Amino acid sequence: MIETLIYKLRELGQTHHFGYFSNTIFSEFLALMIILAIGILLYFLCRVLYNLIVKIIHRKIPNNYNEVFSKTKVVRRLFLLIPAILLKKYTEAAIPDFPSWISGIIAATKIYEIIVYGLVLTALVNTANDLYSTFSMARRKPITGLVQVLKIIIFIVCLLLVIAFLMGKRVGNIIIGLGTLSAVLMLVFQNPILGFVGSIQLSLNDMLRIGDWIVVGPADGNVQEINLTTVKVQNWDNTITTIPTYTLITSPFTNWRGMSDSDGRRIMRSINIDVDTVRFCTPEMLERYKRYQLIKPYIEQREKEIAQYNAENDIDTSLLVNGRQQTNLGIFRAYLYEYVKSDPRINHNLTMLVRQLQPNDSGIPLQVYVFSINKEWGEYENVQSDLFDHIIAAVHMFDLRIYQRPSSNNIEQFMLNLKDQGGNAPKKDGSILS
Repeated sequence: MIETLIYKLRELGQTHHFGYFSNTIFSEFLALMIILAIGILLYFLCRVLYNLIVKIIHRKIPNNYNEVFSKTKVVRRLFLLIPAILLKKYTEAAIPDFPSWISGIIAATKIYEIIVYGLVLTALVNTANDLYSTFSMARRKPITGLVQVLKIIIFIVCLLLVIAFLMGKRVGNIIIGLGTLSAVLMLVFQNPILGFVGSIQLSLNDMLRIGDWIVVGPADGNVQEINLTTVKVQNWDNTITTIPTYTLITSPFTNWRGMSDSDGRRIMRSINIDVDTVRFCTPEMLERYKRYQLIKPYIEQREKEIAQYNAENDIDTSLLVNGRQQTNLGIFRAYLYEYVKSDPRINHNLTMLVRQLQPNDSGIPLQVYVFSINKEWGEYENVQSDLFDHIIAAVHMFDLRIYQRPSSNNIEQFMLNLKDQGGNAPKKDGSILS
């Protein structure tokens, strides 16, 4: 067939009065170009036919796997071998009078095939990654870093095969020769190597997943992508922070996944009670506090326990400091516990504490330690704010006061009151009198 084509082309050259050498070049290389053109045409025809088949299958059986296979480039890249196969098979027959060109074209074709096989393998790795991503396990154990390492290995192997082919040596000998460059290669690929080690440790130890909320350095948001060398985090202000993968192994970071997977999000906040307002409860105070429904059973129960204890120990209760007595701070603490226990937005199966912390120069910290059932940020903040709105408003009903550092307005009002008590009137503009 090729011989017939060359014969026809030579006849065409003779009709145009080409010389022998010119006619040989014209006919043989034009035949070679026709073979290459046929190969390219077959490549495009195969691609069109393949795309049509994929669309038909995808319409008939729509599922996640069809979506993956419709995007894969494995078969499309295999079609790139069609022109190379035709050239390898027919080059010698197409240009028999140019043997040096034959060996050069076949060598170029082999190098081209190595590159195409490399592209096919990378497409196969990408397809495997896309297929793996359809499983729920992919969020817990991403393999993006491993995929990138495999691509690098494929690239290096293809490069070594090309070098070995051009030099006419075995790949093993080339690798031995590259041993002297190992220090340079380690330096060049230092970050990918560290990133690869880091990504494997993160995956095997289940330290990080796509979608996790992490806090590390300036990053505070959800993990969007875990690569070979970097982890991409979308912060809550929608900015993007990239973190070296190995940094997450060598430096501490906070992962909020445990909170997201648990049954509640912790509320741990304190108010500071002014020490000067803490006192023993008089009978009048106790009667007034009993009017608060949440705390009435507690007060009555405590009154019985205290009365029994004082009677058994023959304690003189005419002085409140003797024996056991209830305090307004203790009753307020019990009231807060009953209040959070009655709130349906608080998870009652998890830890619930209302406790005193170490007193300091700002008063007595009274801490509420509970868990909100709703973990979504906005609703969680609403639950926490509603809780402390009530606490702050209820403090004075127990004859307590929240400690607050005096402001300039407080000091000014104090000075005005002091001057008023001395018989001096404040100025109309409200300035401090000297």
